[in-house]
Amino acid sequence: MALDRQDSKKDTLFASGDEPGTAFVFDERVVQVFPDMIARSAPGYELMVPMIGLLARRYGQEESNIYDLGCSLGATTLAIRDAVRARNVRIIAVDNSPAMVRQCRENMERYQGPVTVDVRQEDIRDTRFENASVVALNLTLQFIDRKDRLPLLQRIAGGMNPGAALVLSEKVRFENARSQQDQADWHHDFKRARGYSDLEIARKRTALENVLQPDTEQIHQQRLLEAGFSRVERWFQCFSFQSFVAFR
Repeated sequence: MALDRQDSKKDTLFASGDEPGTAFVFDERVVQVFPDMIARSAPGYELMVPMIGLLARRYGQEESNIYDLGCSLGATTLAIRDAVRARNVRIIAVDNSPAMVRQCRENMERYQGPVTVDVRQEDIRDTRFENASVVALNLTLQFIDRKDRLPLLQRIAGGMNPGAALVLSEKVRFENARSQQDQADWHHDFKRARGYSDLEIARKRTALENVLQPDTEQIHQQRLLEAGFSRVERWFQCFSFQSFVAFR
């Protein structure tokens, strides 16, 4: 059971006269429009989420924990819950936004399922990882301070079982200036095709500056290996959005 974009309000937060502030914050206003916002802003998101569920089905281990870090409203949590077939698993969904966690808990109640889901409000840098067979970081690491990214991944790896899998989805940057510009232009074309105006695109870009800090694919892969993962595979890319599977 996926979250229905039609159930959310249309994202007009960055339209003329309705700007939420300078820096992007995952507050109540964002919660109200988030399914519409993410579908219209992140190319490939509507494919990544159910595929993360299928990856959890393949790599989820019996009697283990599955973590969804930066769970927001619980779309990835629900995809994992509905897809996983391993017995006696527990999904731990974590987000530091009170507004996101409140709505995520409501969504878990609304869309019932057989797998236990524990929704926690906490900073994922404080989360304790143990007996993990699958960990999802879906468009989350990019909002963590760069100095904290390797220590977080090391702690995740330390709490994962042999054969476990981490799914890491991120917006990436490109070292080649021409490639970076092309990717940005294509992404903006995608947003325009989804109904955003040039003003909205520019305002959101400003709001996310210094909040969303992307790394290159090479940095992601090297960092995952340094954190203790044995192998990294890129399984998805749509414009500047990529997703990797890292194996413990």
